[in-house]
Amino acid sequence: MIRYLPFLLEMAMLVYCLIDCVQTDSASVRNLPKTVWVFLIIIVPIVGGIAWLVAGRPERQVRNVPWPSTATAGFPEYERPRRSNPDDDPAFLAGMRKSDRDHEEMLRSWEAQLREREQRLARPQDEPEPRADG
Repeated sequence: MIRYLPFLLEMAMLVYCLIDCVQTDSASVRNLPKTVWVFLIIIVPIVGGIAWLVAGRPERQVRNVPWPSTATAGFPEYERPRRSNPDDDPAFLAGMRKSDRDHEEMLRSWEAQLREREQRLARPQDEPEPRADG
C-alpha cells in the first residue's frame, strides 16, 4: 500500500496544478503562455507542477486596507451599515411604554380573577355568595 503513495501524490499534484492552470485567467499567468504551462505540467508532471506553483501562478493580490477587514476575519456583520439605536427613537419608546401599560393591566386582571377563584374555592359549598350591593 505504501509503495503506491508516491504515484498517488504525483497524480494529485498533476490534477491540482492542471486544474489550477486551466482555471487561471490567461492575462494573469506569469513567465510563459498558458498553453505552454499546460503542456509542461502534463509532459513533466512533478517538475512542471512545481514550476507552475513557483513561477507560473499569478501572484497573490494583497488588498490595501487601513485596518484588517472583517471579510478576511470572518465577521461580516461588523461591515454592515449600522442602524440608529432604538433607545433614541421617541416613537419606539412610546410604543414600549404603551406595551408595558397593557401588560400591567393584563396582569392586574389575571390577579383579580385568581383571587376571585381562590375565594370561591375557600368558601364552603352550602354558604351563599355575598351580595355586591350590600
